[in-house]
Amino acid sequence: MDFRIAPDSLELADAVRQYLAGTHGTDVLRRLDAEGNRDPAIWCGLAEMGLTGLLVPEAEGGLGRSLLDAALIARECGRACLAEPLVDTALVAVPWLLARNQTDEVAAIAGGERRFPLAHRINGWVADGTGEAIASVDPLRNLAALPATDDADPLLLDLGALMAAAQLVGLAEAMLDQAVDYAKIREQFGQPIGAFQAIKHRLADVAVALEFVRPVLWRAATAMDDGLSSASLHISHAKVAATDAAYLAAETAIQVHGAMGYTYEVDLHFWMKRAWALGGAWGSRAFHQSRVDHAVIGGAQRIGPRHTFA
Repeated sequence: MDFRIAPDSLELADAVRQYLAGTHGTDVLRRLDAEGNRDPAIWCGLAEMGLTGLLVPEAEGGLGRSLLDAALIARECGRACLAEPLVDTALVAVPWLLARNQTDEVAAIAGGERRFPLAHRINGWVADGTGEAIASVDPLRNLAALPATDDADPLLLDLGALMAAAQLVGLAEAMLDQAVDYAKIREQFGQPIGAFQAIKHRLADVAVALEFVRPVLWRAATAMDDGLSSASLHISHAKVAATDAAYLAAETAIQVHGAMGYTYEVDLHFWMKRAWALGGAWGSRAFHQSRVDHAVIGGAQRIGPRHTFA
């Protein structure tokens, strides 16, 4: 069994990482926060890269890629703390619409002409929707009150949770990088604080958490691609693990930065607030932990390598 991700998928994700690093840096985050958190030019750039059509079939003007590819891209969106609703529209709404045979708007999404707000009962809000505005801990998210709806579609929940988990992994990676970089330049007692064992151990804990969560995330995305009956369980596992890793990364990065880690002047707060927001989106940690517990303890999911790799 080959667990490696295809080279072309990794190359695509790397290209997106480089693009976002050059067009969506901290200067852009601060400008969006100060002047309005949406910029049409950023959305146009994402559409020109073909990212709005990543999961749209080639016959409809898209790239026809897999959910694993989408998870890799969502991870990069988290790493860049992307403000635009690319993940919700292109990576959650598109596969959901295709599964429901509601393809009328898919071509418009692929061309970057349409953004698709997602309403699900589990959230209690709609991101980038119309209606009464709701304050968010994340200044770069636009939330509106949930309309009167009984929509509790399990597929939409799974897709949303999967892509939220992918973003949380990217956010955690970015916060770890920021903490490591700061630990190399901040000096105490005549040497960088990164030389102290206590700091090394905290940073290593985050690195280990990320090593454990990545394969869980890729398995969840692949399970969805393959239509496995256990996909929802794998997605919940990924959401729990990704939330824990992101929260640990945020806590550690704040402590490495010292008291000023909490301040607006330190860029870290953008990633930290996004992690807090996504940790509770598409099902809380308790909700997803409960799904895992019921499946394992109840016997619906048999555990161990003999069953995991069947």
